[in-house]
Amino acid sequence: MTSSVLAVGAWLKNAACLVLEGRAHWSPVHGDLSDPAACEALEASVRALLHRAAAKGRPVQAIAHDLHPDFFSTRLAIALAHELGVPAVGVQHHHAHLGAVVAEHGLEGPVVGLALDGIGLGSDGGLWGGELLWLDGPRWQRLGHLLPLALPGGDRAAREPWRMAASALHAADRADQIVPRFGGPVGEPVAAGVRQMLDRRVNCPLTSSTGRWFDAAAAALGLCLRQQDEAQAAIALEQAAARALARHPALPPLPGAVVDDAGRLDLRPLLMPLFDTARAASADADAHAADAAAAGFHLGLADALGSWLSDAARRHRTHTVVLGGGCFFNRILRERLVRQLSLAGLSVHLPGPHGCGDAGLALGQAWVTAQQCQTPPAHHPVEEAFLCA
Repeated sequence: MTSSVLAVGAWLKNAACLVLEGRAHWSPVHGDLSDPAACEALEASVRALLHRAAAKGRPVQAIAHDLHPDFFSTRLAIALAHELGVPAVGVQHHHAHLGAVVAEHGLEGPVVGLALDGIGLGSDGGLWGGELLWLDGPRWQRLGHLLPLALPGGDRAAREPWRMAASALHAADRADQIVPRFGGPVGEPVAAGVRQMLDRRVNCPLTSSTGRWFDAAAAALGLCLRQQDEAQAAIALEQAAARALARHPALPPLPGAVVDDAGRLDLRPLLMPLFDTARAASADADAHAADAAAAGFHLGLADALGSWLSDAARRHRTHTVVLGGGCFFNRILRERLVRQLSLAGLSVHLPGPHGCGDAGLALGQAWVTAQQCQTPPAHHPVEEAFLCA
């Protein structure tokens, strides 16, 4: 990667990255850009990185940013690009996640990968988050995605996992169960209102987000109906699964996930047994049953993802696969999937020291933009350096 490119990250766990002479120079992690102090810190870091590039006699050729137009990082990138007279380049969120892994490992040639996280704006304007992608230098293609779920109430659904469970019931033609199941804990009028929203498709944008499927699973088992902290529901689900696997390491996966004719991985058959398990466990006061179901969900999801990705690698004649996005903080999912892919004879690559979440996203933004700036594209491992602000 010989181009001089600055990337400003996205919104969550923001960090900026300057790729200069084949090295990645990182800012500190600023935190979420909902905090004005984080925005100020990002701007200071970006200007320091620009100064570093200029001092080396290699002023930046482009500034990369997320596709979302309302992010402070996006607005900052566009303003600075205008100030400097260089292009501002929007990079799709999940493309950047996988591009970061390619850059870190210096991978050459085509790869296929899974980018699994909360939500990022797609190139079609949709809300993505469970993406099967093909990458080859500056070229990329969305091969498939998780079957979308509705977000009843929009952003509120991400804070209230029970809404995602209600959405999953509705998508599985079990909408009549929404009020009986959730009316008690959230109030019947609220549950009925969500049912009505789903029926009428009012304020119910669709998302392929893996994180929202995890939310639905956690709420289906009664582990988390509302969350105060990021990924609280997914963490509760993983902890339940870990308890079950500690007791019974050979627990079987839940079956059911299928790829439809549109290339979408449908998790409804995998998720629906959790609702039945929760009801039975509640009647019998058997917490272990819910833990076992959480484990079965994790294992079944990993196996389905593994088959999906292996098939894509075979179709596109590559043995190299990459994994990125915040859902891979989940150890059970990550380790099971890596094992399945390795058994299939694939070379599996994971994110490096910045982790699989958005803190490492800027490197992928810079890599994608650099690939577009240079002809022919060069593939070299990116060394890392750090700017301490």
